[in-house]
Amino acid sequence: MITEMVKLKMEEQSREELITLIYELAKEISELKAEITRLKQPPTTSQNSSQPPSRDFKSSTKKRKRSKKKGAKPGHEKQERQLVENPNKVIEVYVDHCENCHLNLLDQVPVQVIRRQVTELPEIKPVVIETRQYEVLCPCCRALQRGKLPEGLEAGRYFGPRLEAVVTDLHHENHVGFKRLLKICEELLGLTLSAGGAVSIVERAGKAAQAEAEAIGERFRKSKVIGSDETSARVHGKNWWQWVFVGERCEYHLIEPNRGYDVVEKFMRECEAEVWVCDCWKAQLNAPAKVHQICLAHQIRNLQGLMEKRPRLAWAREMQMLFRKAIHLRNRQEKMTAGGYKRQTALIETRLEQLLERTFKGLGRNLLERYRKYRTSLFIFLHRTDVPAHNNACERALRPSVIHRKVLGSFRSDWGAQAYAALATVLNTAKRNGQSAFQKLVRLMGAPVLHFLSPSI
Repeated sequence: MITEMVKLKMEEQSREELITLIYELAKEISELKAEITRLKQPPTTSQNSSQPPSRDFKSSTKKRKRSKKKGAKPGHEKQERQLVENPNKVIEVYVDHCENCHLNLLDQVPVQVIRRQVTELPEIKPVVIETRQYEVLCPCCRALQRGKLPEGLEAGRYFGPRLEAVVTDLHHENHVGFKRLLKICEELLGLTLSAGGAVSIVERAGKAAQAEAEAIGERFRKSKVIGSDETSARVHGKNWWQWVFVGERCEYHLIEPNRGYDVVEKFMRECEAEVWVCDCWKAQLNAPAKVHQICLAHQIRNLQGLMEKRPRLAWAREMQMLFRKAIHLRNRQEKMTAGGYKRQTALIETRLEQLLERTFKGLGRNLLERYRKYRTSLFIFLHRTDVPAHNNACERALRPSVIHRKVLGSFRSDWGAQAYAALATVLNTAKRNGQSAFQKLVRLMGAPVLHFLSPSI
């Protein structure tokens, strides 16, 4: 309510001053309305946009207290640790006498034998293999002859492949920084290792993986279906980009200073895929392939965000339902007849055409234009069983790299970034083929040396 004093003051002002005041008030009201509209908009999350889950708002609500009651929940099958059939040590505990009458019971047949097992780790100690390379002066030609070192114990080699694999696995696969790595080696493994020694091991592992990574890349470029994605990386304290290219049974990682098309071109060289699965990033949509499949998981989230901002826009809800229906149809393909699947696919394609003919203005128009432009890239997966409807495999492949970046921060050298990319390529490809990443590292680090401890050698 305007007070009498303000009223009198306004009555004393001239017409021009009142007009100026009204303009200023109108401008302020417009700005406040815009702010109110912005505050009413739902927050951007990983459920309604391409924002990663790590950036979502974390609720401060207290976690539900766990029940102190032990055992399986009602309706759940009880799980027990399985006994090992051939334990390393068996300790027989007999009953020698009765606690009540003190009768000797050693000759009695047991009614029951209760088996329990305690699993323990032996004390871990590193073993040291020393070579003594003799030099002999030839009495005939006076040439100095030196004994030939066996494979695996060459000059310049200070650590065996299993030790190097453990250090590399802790740093690369489990994201342990070098400072904590040295502490683990000293306290758990009984090994005194310098920071320079740990760094040299990881550097050597990266170099050893490079050749195999390039071989994987050569095979990968000939793949019919390729998926790609990228995430940020920190090198020398600056923003770089880690790219991943995923096939059916292999991965290839690159860490480059940019996320442009030249990275894809550098990787693919003169090769061309049949189908490229990606999001709507321009560099990936221009990748060398006959057709592109756009990730529908991204589009469903984008449509969810649009529905929250424009609840009355039926087009967004119907398009999202169509995308979900297409994915569900593909998941049921094996249980359907060929004719039934073909008819359902045709219905989905027809419905898509109808939705793309809709017209509306305002928020969401960009999505409509996007789907019109990339109409042929929406449902490739319905016509090819080797093409997924999303690039979730690429996002899963990059998740360990995001954890590595959050825990350890920036790569301090170019070789560190390249070593990480090469190791990710080799180890992740091994895991996709059912192999152990650690055993792959052991083989990668050179010839074994533990057999030299055998008494026969």
